[in-house]
Amino acid sequence: MTTEHEQIEQPEATDVDKPVEVPEPEATETDAEEASFDPAVDMPMYRQGMDWFVLRVASNKEGSVRDTLQRKVEIEGLVDRIGRIMVPTEKTRTLKGGKQRISETKLYPGYIFVEMMLEKGRIPQDVFFLIKETTGVGDFVGTAGKPTPMSPAEVEKMLFDSKMPDAEPEVKLEFSSGDHVTINEGPFESYEGTIDEVMPDKGMVRVLVTIFGRQAPVELEYWQVEKADD
Repeated sequence: MTTEHEQIEQPEATDVDKPVEVPEPEATETDAEEASFDPAVDMPMYRQGMDWFVLRVASNKEGSVRDTLQRKVEIEGLVDRIGRIMVPTEKTRTLKGGKQRISETKLYPGYIFVEMMLEKGRIPQDVFFLIKETTGVGDFVGTAGKPTPMSPAEVEKMLFDSKMPDAEPEVKLEFSSGDHVTINEGPFESYEGTIDEVMPDKGMVRVLVTIFGRQAPVELEYWQVEKADD
C-alpha cells in the first residue's frame, strides 16, 4: 500500500502496452439463475448464530434506509454479521388507459427487518451503533429498551411477504357485484350506478347506469369508478 508521499513509477506506454479490447462475456445460465435469486425463498429462515430484529424507521423512507444500511455494511466489512435487510411489499398490476402499471405498497410502513449475528446472545456494540447512527433509523422494537428477536412465526410470515412477486401480478379489484359506485372519469362522469360484473382479467367492471330513464350496462376500467357513499 502506498502513502500520499510514495509513488510507484510507471513505464511509458508503448504500442505493445496499449490495452486490448476484450468483448464482454455473453450471459450464461448461471447469470440467469443469479438474477432470479430470491433471499426470502432461496436462503434458510434462520442461519446459525443469527436472529431477526424489527427496526423502526422514518415513514416513507424504508427503501432508502435499507439501501443506506446495505452500503454501510459493505463498506465496514460487516456482511458476515449483518445479513438480509428486508422491506416486504405487495406489487399489484393495474390497467389505466390501456397501459399496464405496477404499483408497490409497503406491507409494514415504518419498519424494516434486519438479520444479525449475535455475540453471547446480544447485538455487538459496533453493529448496534452502525445501525442506530444511520439517517432515518429510529429504534429497535423490544421491551424495556432492549431489542427483542422476532418469533419464528413472525419471521416466517415476514419472509413470505418479502417474496419476489410473480412476473404477472394479478390485477387487484376492490369491487363486487351489487356495489353502488360513482363514475369519476369518462363520458358518464358523475353518474351513479351498480356493479353488474367484475372482470379482473381485463381490469374492468360492468356498471348498470340509468340513462334517459332506462338502465343500460356500461363497461369501464376499474379506476374510472369509486365506491359511492351509502
